[in-house]
Order: sequence, then C-alpha cells, then structure tokens
Amino acid sequence: MSAFSLHMDIADNHFYTGESSPLFSRQQAQQARHFHQKITGYQPTPLLAMNELAALFGVHKILVKDESKRFGLNAFKMLGGAYAIARLMCEKHQIDINDFSFATLKSIITEKMTFTSTTDGNHGRGIAWAAQQLGQNAVIYMPKGSAQARVDAILRLGAECIVTDMNYDDTVRFTMQTAQEKGWVVVQDTAWQGYTKIPTWIMQGYTTLADEAVEQMASMGIPRPSHVFLQAGVGAMAGGVLGYLADVYGTSNLHSVIVEPKQADCLYRSGVKGEIVNVGGSMSTIMAGLACGEPNPLGWEILRNCASQFISCQDAVAALGMRVLGNPPGLDPRVISGESGAVGLGVLAAVHFHPQRDALMQQLKLDRDSVVLVISTEGDTDLKHYREVVWEGLHPAAQ
Repeated sequence: MSAFSLHMDIADNHFYTGESSPLFSRQQAQQARHFHQKITGYQPTPLLAMNELAALFGVHKILVKDESKRFGLNAFKMLGGAYAIARLMCEKHQIDINDFSFATLKSIITEKMTFTSTTDGNHGRGIAWAAQQLGQNAVIYMPKGSAQARVDAILRLGAECIVTDMNYDDTVRFTMQTAQEKGWVVVQDTAWQGYTKIPTWIMQGYTTLADEAVEQMASMGIPRPSHVFLQAGVGAMAGGVLGYLADVYGTSNLHSVIVEPKQADCLYRSGVKGEIVNVGGSMSTIMAGLACGEPNPLGWEILRNCASQFISCQDAVAALGMRVLGNPPGLDPRVISGESGAVGLGVLAAVHFHPQRDALMQQLKLDRDSVVLVISTEGDTDLKHYREVVWEGLHPAAQ
C-alpha cells in the first residue's frame, strides 16, 4: 500500500492541569439530553464500530459517532442551538426546562422575536429549525465563500440568510452590532465579555451526543475510550464534549486530541502559547465549519486544562478522512462524512499512511490496545463539494 506524507503539526499541551468544569458535568449533559428526548423524532445517532479499519490502522477499536443522522438535519449543531433557545425562552416565560415543549411555548408567545446568529452552515440551520418550531423569525449571517447548498438549507427552514463579504469572526461582530440596533436575540456559539450564558447553554446542548456515546460504548462492553479526536472551530463542541468526558472518565484516563485546519488553527496556536491567540485573514479551508479564527473563551479554558494535544493539519487530511469513511474496508459500515466531520478519522488515516507512521503512533500514544472515539459531526451538507472530493479526487493525498 502507498506511503505518503500529509502535513500535520502536533503539539503537546504543556498547560494541562486536568481540571474539569462543573458546567459540563454528567448531570448537565443528562438534563440537556432529557430536553432533546422530548423532541419528535429524537433517537440517538449511531455509534459505529469500524473493526476492520481498526485492525488495518493498528489499534483495538475505532468508534465513529455519526451525526449525519440527527433530526434529519445532517449535522449535530441543532443540539446546541435548540437547547439554548429553549433555555432562553423558559427563562423569559418562567417555565422549568424539564416541562418545556415547543408546542406549549408556541401557544403562549404573544410577541414575535427574531433570533440571529453567524454560521458556516450547520449552527445557523439549527437556529432556523428551532425558530421555525416556535413560530419565530430567524436571520442568519454567513461568511464570504459560504456554499449555496448550506444557504439553501437555511432558507428552506423559513429563515432569512445573508452571506457577507467578511470572514467568520468579522461576521460575528457584524451580527452582534446589527442585533443591538434591531433588538434581535443573538444565539452564538462563541462567548465574549458580557455574553456567556447562551454560549454555555449551546455547549451543554452538544453534550447530548457525548452522553449517548458513553451509553452506547457501555452497551458494547467498552468501559471507556483511550483516545478521543475532536475537531474544533471556536472550540464549543470540543470544549463541551471534552468537559463531559473528563467528568465521566477522569481527564487522566483519556488522551484527547484537538484537530483544526492549518488555515484557522487558533486553538493549536493558543495551546502552544498557553493563552488565547486569534487568527485573521480569509481562513480559506474546505473545513468550513472549522474556519474560525477566534477561540470561544469558555471552550478554550476546558481545552487548555484537559486536552492532551493539539493538531493543525492541511485540508487533504480531511479529504482523506471523507474518502476512507465513505469507502471502508471489508464489512465496516459506510459513513457519509463532510469536510469538518471527517478530519478526526483523517488524522488516523494520515498517520497510518505516513512514512514516519511508527513515530507518529508513538507521539499520539496509539497502540494495539487503543480504543479511539471520533465524532463525524456532519454529513454531505455541501453535496457538490462532497462529490468533488470523494468522486473526483479533489485535495488528493498524494501529490
């Protein structure tokens, strides 16, 4: 089999403390999951065992959490946006979150609200979905270069969708300013001074997928993963999920790796320096959901304390992951994973095919006993680009 070298910078976290956060405990996750379980159509997304791929890559287990099956929305993001909007509306109308239902709340709302957010696609789709369920308005802003397929998915949910001529982080600032002027409610998955409650709820909403995975692993007879690879944009999903897993398993029992595109590796750079480092510019990467240059301070704190390593990698790593998941060996289940969803598995594949495979395995502490959990956070949310990568060979592994 071919050997080829894809660019991956791997940095150990020298600022690791092992300190977990009570905001992302098992109790908080189970409260969020209880909310999601009441939504029509809820079911846990599959946790798939890629046994033949694990044998090929030289580890004991590879487990893929397939979030393309989430409420028919092809991505995990609605878990956070819907939960945050529900918590917000419960607070406004003095309803216990445990008694919440979209139908009940919709019937008592007398004044229409407008929710707004910046998105690379999936988060905005979740906000639009939740607003639609409540009969409210949503205005979603997207950064320049956003795929038309992702715009159309938001429009189909009845929201207004505006693509700006700015990058993601500048679009966030524009959204905030516009919301202040118009009296809209910002539901954003990153935090800043004076804006932490809603991002915390969003991150807690994401922990539902991790709570499902823990339950699913237990049902498979797997006491815990040895490794988890978590992709990061601002770090909201990675922080929430890692915070929960650290509470359940203990941080010292989990080797956690945070993966980003090289063009937007703000958390990698922050991990190297030990404090928040922002990345500017166009951040042009195929991993659109990870094209964020400014870390979420809430997520960053957890990642600084609990992550084992940070990786910055080229786009071809994600493309490789998409192709491997879509064409697995033997009887392993096929996973349709998008550009951001596939990068964790892409790292494993890139390590396997690398000329320095053994050294990289050792650096990542991977061996024949490793049980590796990866989260495929999205499916083919940009179908045209998915086929360009998987069918046509865009972003090839070997140049």
